[in-house]
Amino acid sequence: MASEKRRRKKTSNNRIYVDGNTVRKVRPKPMRVSDGKPKKLSHTTRKNRDRAAYMNLGYVMFLAVAVIAMGFICIQYLKLQADITGRVKNISKLESTLNDLKLANDEEYARIMGSVDLEEIKRIAMEELGMKYASESQIIKFSGEGSDYVRQYKDIPK
Repeated sequence: MASEKRRRKKTSNNRIYVDGNTVRKVRPKPMRVSDGKPKKLSHTTRKNRDRAAYMNLGYVMFLAVAVIAMGFICIQYLKLQADITGRVKNISKLESTLNDLKLANDEEYARIMGSVDLEEIKRIAMEELGMKYASESQIIKFSGEGSDYVRQYKDIPK
């Protein structure tokens, strides 16, 4: 009793309400009062209801064909979805393989380039093979406006 008193609160209009999630008294919706007499339907309404309740053989065949066509379309759709899912998985697997191969290739290239001693190559070329730097008349200049590119890793010694 004391807990119920604590839960009841008064509003500014002296109305009492109760906090909580239970309903003490439910007021049902008022029922329609009918006089017991069936409603009279118009001729058109009765005719439409009779027509709606009647199914002839042509209508049943049409519905059967429509259901079969819908089933076929749904099955084809599911097959296409499965095919697309398989292809996406295959593409992601191939992309992963490609990325692994690129990474391995870049690591191998860096290892090879790191093992090359340019000073030793220069010494062998100049001393043993008798090579020397090009003179000014042997240098041909060109514009770099094409789609080609040159990758330079170090400054070229003079």
